[in-house]
Amino acid sequence: MRLSSAYHFLFIAALTAAAALVPASVGAQTGELVDRTELRVCEDPSNLPFSNEKKEGFENKIADIMGAALNLPVHYVWFPETVGFVRNTLQARQCDLMMGTVAGDDLVQNTNPYYYTTYVMVFRSDKPLPASAAGFDDPSLKDLKFGVVARTPPTDLLVRHGLMDHVKSYALVVDTRYESPPQEMIKDVANGTIDVGLVWGPIAGYYISKEKLPLKMVPVRGEPNAARMDYHITMGVRANEPEWRRKINAVIRERQPEITAVLRDYGVPLLDEQGRLMTQ
Repeated sequence: MRLSSAYHFLFIAALTAAAALVPASVGAQTGELVDRTELRVCEDPSNLPFSNEKKEGFENKIADIMGAALNLPVHYVWFPETVGFVRNTLQARQCDLMMGTVAGDDLVQNTNPYYYTTYVMVFRSDKPLPASAAGFDDPSLKDLKFGVVARTPPTDLLVRHGLMDHVKSYALVVDTRYESPPQEMIKDVANGTIDVGLVWGPIAGYYISKEKLPLKMVPVRGEPNAARMDYHITMGVRANEPEWRRKINAVIRERQPEITAVLRDYGVPLLDEQGRLMTQ
C-alpha cells in the first residue's frame, strides 16, 4: 500500500493472489536472477512531493542516495500511482525497488522503515487550534469547517465525532498531471475557505514550506479501534528476493542520516518511535 497523493488504500487483493499462483520453487530459483547493472526504480511521473519525471521529489533524491551507495545508475520505470501500480511495475519485473510503501503491505516485501510519519491537521498560524484539538472530542471543533480527502483515515474520526456536516470533501482518485486535491485543500486553509485540513503529513509539510504559506500543522491523534493515522514507511521489493532486501536494508541503515536530511528538507513531519513529532 502506497501513501501518496491518491492515498492508495484501495488496492485490490487479487493482485497478490495472482503472484501466489507461481510455485515457490520457481520463485526461489529465479527471484535473484535480476540484472543489477542499474537501480531500476518504480515511480509515478507526476506525484510531487514524492516523485516526478523531472526528478524533483524527495523519493527521487532518496533513490539517488541509494544508487550512489550501491554504485549503480538510477533508472526509472514510470507508471501512474493508481490501482495496478505494483502489478505493472514491481511484480511485472519492470523495476526492482519501490521507494515508499507502508510497512505491512502484502503486495510487496517490505524493507526496514526509513521514516515514520502521520496525518496532520493544518490550520492558519493566526487562528491556532485549542491545545486539546489534535483529538476530535473537543466541543470547539464543531464550530470549524474541515477538509478531507474522501475515504482517507481521518474521515473515520470525523464520522465518529459527528463532524461530517462540517466537511468539504476532496477527490481521492484524480489525474495527478492536472489535479492535486491535497494541495487544493491546503490552499483552501490558507485563504480561509476551510478552517482545518486533514492531510497526509509529507504532502502538507512540502506545500507549506514550498509556498511559504502562513500555516501550521500538528499530528492527528489516533483513537482506539479507529483507523490508524501514523505509519512506518519502507521501500518495497519482490517477496522472492531476500538477498536484494538485505542489501537495500544495509544501505538504508548506512545512509539513514542522508535520507533523513532529505525528508527534513522537504518538510516531512517525522515521528520518533513513541509517536512524538521530532524537532530538528
